[in-house]
Amino acid sequence: MADTPGIIRRIRNEIGDMQSPVLDTFLGADELASYDLSETGVADVSAKVTTTEPAATIDLVPDIDYVLDSAEGRIVLINPAYSPLHHGQTLIVRGVSTGLFTDVDLEQYIGDAVKQHAYGRSLTTRYRDAHGFIRYDHKPIGLENLPAIEEPLVAYLAAINCLWTLATDAATDIDISTAEGTFVPRTQRYRQLMQHIGDATTGLQGRYNALAQQLNVGLGRIEMFTARRVSRTTNRLVPVFVEREYDDSSMPKRLLPPIDGEEYADESNVASPAYPGLWG
Repeated sequence: MADTPGIIRRIRNEIGDMQSPVLDTFLGADELASYDLSETGVADVSAKVTTTEPAATIDLVPDIDYVLDSAEGRIVLINPAYSPLHHGQTLIVRGVSTGLFTDVDLEQYIGDAVKQHAYGRSLTTRYRDAHGFIRYDHKPIGLENLPAIEEPLVAYLAAINCLWTLATDAATDIDISTAEGTFVPRTQRYRQLMQHIGDATTGLQGRYNALAQQLNVGLGRIEMFTARRVSRTTNRLVPVFVEREYDDSSMPKRLLPPIDGEEYADESNVASPAYPGLWG
């Protein structure tokens, strides 16, 4: 079973988005109830207030004692006992700076990466049911049953999607040139991101493609399809069923492959002289 926190750590290492601890201390002066933290994008925050007379430490409860703006890195005290923070009181805030992406953001990227990487694949398990018949269980591959050797590939694919997000943000930057001769190449950030993402053979994308091809996984894997035949007597497609093992006693499962050519459909609404099931 793939470990989501482990994949998140891999992604942060790949894109250089490491978390850092946050510790801020604010002294009360009967003036402020809102305080800016030293970092933006904070998570896993715990806050407490210490008093000198009497000496005590009080753990604050979110949404009851304070409100946290995680993205802006701001804490607002809402309990009248600490709002504003009085003389002799000290507010201590601990947390983690999430960097460019929060864990929730990375979990979404991981979900997208798993869907793309494991699309159309399933794990087959052979077992004997209560009646003694041999059965086969086909379970789609997800994060819970992803082979351990493919865990780095999911991390690479999620990291590529993260870098595309950063590249989209950097795409709006323009170079700055002043009359005094100052030149700031802001578009260089976009170019470096695109070089790191790479293409089919270079960068992080090429790294993923090379490993995926060796394991024959991902959207670019080699697949085997069954060609559909049209009956010459009825001009209808012959049914296609899922191939089964010789000892599989389960009911046949019908396949419905897509049919191209809908753009050539007749829209005249003129009835066709055909009888379903006989010809045409």
